[in-house]
Amino acid sequence: MSQSARVRSVLEGSIAGLLAWIVGYAITYAAVGSDVREGWVNRGLEFVTDEPATYEIVGWVFYNAHFVDTAFEGVPFLRSANAIGGDGFTAALYLVPPGLLLVTGLAVARYRGVTDATEGILTGLAVVPGYLLASAVGVFLVEVSVGDASGGPALLPALLLAGITIPVVFATAGSLLGALTAGSGSAVGADADTSR
Repeated sequence: MSQSARVRSVLEGSIAGLLAWIVGYAITYAAVGSDVREGWVNRGLEFVTDEPATYEIVGWVFYNAHFVDTAFEGVPFLRSANAIGGDGFTAALYLVPPGLLLVTGLAVARYRGVTDATEGILTGLAVVPGYLLASAVGVFLVEVSVGDASGGPALLPALLLAGITIPVVFATAGSLLGALTAGSGSAVGADADTSR
């Protein structure tokens, strides 16, 4: 693969990773947004700040789906929390990030016409920069501060788990699956290898 084709592959993969993160957040919002809007945490924040924090709290849940706890500072008796499972939201939310990343890796591999296992792995890894960028920026977009108290995804776990580990494992698995199931004589794969 030429240098320009490799750069294009990383760019396309990164865009796909960014889109996967946005779609994952949107699915989470669709699943829990109304409950968050009516929940006591959002209503309490709205009472104190005169503004709802629905999109931020949905973001906390989305990070929770990546096994990233919500960290609190300046909140008595509360250091961290996870709103999924137990008495919280359905544990099925844990399937959203891996499922989307598997599909994204598979789609990028098929789009690029990848038929080789090594290229499949590299194609999956190309998804990671976009997902990592969205995960890093998202931490700050969904943080809520009221006076000296604040709440939001824990930064280091957000980067390591949501931004790197989960996309590396699942996007790579998806693209590898796409490469191994594409068939070596595929016309799409042959065209993609020469044109991309």
